[in-house]
Amino acid sequence: MRFRSIAVATLLSFAAVGSARAQTTPQNSQCTGNAADVCQQALDLVSYMVPQLGVSITGGNVTLGQGGSLGGLPHFTIGLRANVLSGAVPNIQSPTVGATATRRNPYPTSKTPFGLPALDASVGLFKGVPLGMTNVGGVDLLLSMSYIPKISKDATSSSVSVEPNSSTQIGYGVRVGLLQESLVVPGVAFSYFKRDLPTTSITGTFTQVGTNDTLAVNNMAVKTNAWRLTASKSLILFTIAAGVGGDSYDTKAGVHAGLHHTVPLVVNSTSDVSFARKMTRTNYFADLGMNILLLKIVGEIGMVSGGSMPTYNVFSTAADASHVYGSVGLRLGF
Repeated sequence: MRFRSIAVATLLSFAAVGSARAQTTPQNSQCTGNAADVCQQALDLVSYMVPQLGVSITGGNVTLGQGGSLGGLPHFTIGLRANVLSGAVPNIQSPTVGATATRRNPYPTSKTPFGLPALDASVGLFKGVPLGMTNVGGVDLLLSMSYIPKISKDATSSSVSVEPNSSTQIGYGVRVGLLQESLVVPGVAFSYFKRDLPTTSITGTFTQVGTNDTLAVNNMAVKTNAWRLTASKSLILFTIAAGVGGDSYDTKAGVHAGLHHTVPLVVNSTSDVSFARKMTRTNYFADLGMNILLLKIVGEIGMVSGGSMPTYNVFSTAADASHVYGSVGLRLGF
């Protein structure tokens, strides 16, 4: 049996880039009964996706191509971006029946490119205090909106449905200018941003003669906090920016696994467990933007690394391996 990319297979699927490592955790004691194996697979699937979900939400720079503060009212920016990864999603394996999960080494994955769109905005609130050829202490309000579409089950024997409580989620933060960009001074700022994914439930079913199995991730909430130290400089036609920061991901969900077999033997077993994981990573990134009057076209490349996300099964690339990501976006500002 194989579910068609269970639990956000195409929507929230992208895998780490890095060397293989064997980092395992004991079988979850909540996974009991004949559904223990598929229950453990479900928990590992969510664990595998958490670091990838996190970077897909946070990206790198809080405002693409921007390093310092905006310079107070009436300055603003609004932009559309996509954080893009090329990775993989675990392929759910035919479950063994019994109270002990089967540890698979390696656990197979499928490569799946993915991009998550987001809308960003920033508003200058305070210009800052003059200091030589710059200003210090400027303050900007940061806003974002994440989007998750609703996906209904199809008519095939293996199907996935995605049901967000709301398709959009608002994020917010603040940027404090250490140096405001001028003719000779680069822009430098410290930012803090809180972005969350809309609370979402994902249900996968596999139906064939004698089999009707279900795997569900209910009310999955992915909350992120990110800080950034950034610098940028405009060079007439182009803008360059770079920065470093830290990301923290906090994920909670309920996981339901159910086996309902009538062939060759009757097996009816369910397992319901809770999932809660936190992870902290380091984030590095660099931006290059083209200036067209008030419009900027910006590309970004970055990497996240660090933190720990152990799994029971052993994946060819560990869940907490480093991730290389890219972002592209359009930004309008004044």
